[in-house]
Amino acid sequence: MTTTSPSKIEVGAPDSGLTVVLRRFCDLFNELDNGNLHKLQQVYSEDVEFQDPFGRVRGLDDLTQYMAGAYSNVIQCRFHFKDPVIQNCWCSQPWTMELRHKRIRGGKAIFVDGISQLVIRDGKVRYHRDYFDAGQLLYENLPMVGRIIRWVKEQAG
Repeated sequence: MTTTSPSKIEVGAPDSGLTVVLRRFCDLFNELDNGNLHKLQQVYSEDVEFQDPFGRVRGLDDLTQYMAGAYSNVIQCRFHFKDPVIQNCWCSQPWTMELRHKRIRGGKAIFVDGISQLVIRDGKVRYHRDYFDAGQLLYENLPMVGRIIRWVKEQAG
C-alpha cells in the first residue's frame, strides 16, 4: 500500500477558497518588488492588519507604503514555502526567505526562517503577522555587530 503525504494540514472542514487565496498569497510574495506593489490589493483586504518584528500597520494604503520602504533596497527576494496548516479561516504558512539586499552583506544572499499567521475572510487576507528572528535577518549580517551576535549564539548553544 502506497501513501502520499498531504500537501497541507487542514483541521475541520476544508475550504477550497482558503487554499486559492493562500496560493495567491504565496505567488504574490515570489513576484513582489517595489515596482508592482499594486498587486497587494489582489490578496489583501482594504482593512488589513499587518505586523512583523519591525512594525505594525493597518489598512491597505499603509501596508503598501510599508512594503515600499521594506523593498526599497531589495535586489531579489524569494520565499520557499513549506506545507501550511489551515484551521477554519486561520492559516499558518511556514517559509524560508532568500534575500539579496543592497545594504546587507554586500548584496549576497541570506536565508531567514519564518512563518506567516494569516486570517482569510471573503477571499482576502484580513490579518497577516510574520514571525521571524530579526537578528537572523539583520543584526547577524552587520559587520561588527554580526560577529558579536554569532559569537554569543555559539557560546550559548
